[in-house]
Amino acid sequence: MLTPDTLRVAFEAGLSYGDYVATGTAQHQSNWHVFENRVALTEAQRTLLATFTRTMPVLVTSGTWCGDCVAQVPMLAAIERANPGVIRLRIVDRDEHSDLAEQIQICGGLRVPTVIFMNEVFDFVAVLGDRTLARYRAMAARNLGAACPLPGAPVPADEVAATLQDWLDEFERVQLLLRLSPKLRELHGD
Repeated sequence: MLTPDTLRVAFEAGLSYGDYVATGTAQHQSNWHVFENRVALTEAQRTLLATFTRTMPVLVTSGTWCGDCVAQVPMLAAIERANPGVIRLRIVDRDEHSDLAEQIQICGGLRVPTVIFMNEVFDFVAVLGDRTLARYRAMAARNLGAACPLPGAPVPADEVAATLQDWLDEFERVQLLLRLSPKLRELHGD
């Protein structure tokens, strides 16, 4: 069960983005660094993230070998860098933390990346994984028709931007949920 104690322990076992990427093989690390360079928040996105005030621990189950993780977790790191005092990102390897992964299965599978959003006292708030809507739409357009691209095909820039916006929208939704939470409003007197 995803209790605050369970989530706190998992979060504290997590690694920062850079430390997590460093656990991968040289090839895995290279893949992550190449994709990092494709992720750029717009000024409007950075401005929005700067307005966030409620602490948001965000725990990601991932695999350094996972293509979906390579194409999305750098986006989460960019979001954290825009407001690091409020957004606190930690990443755990799905296979090393199978007890957690088993509790957040998606469609009956151990999918990655899976992102758990919490409030400042580690209450569960939301989960999103393994892909955002924009990413699924792009995959469906490529794979559910007459044509199917070869594995390892590059991710188009518009898909990167749309997926980043999906993640940002979820961070904003969770932040607003936290700002409007009666429990947290009482705690903070606002």
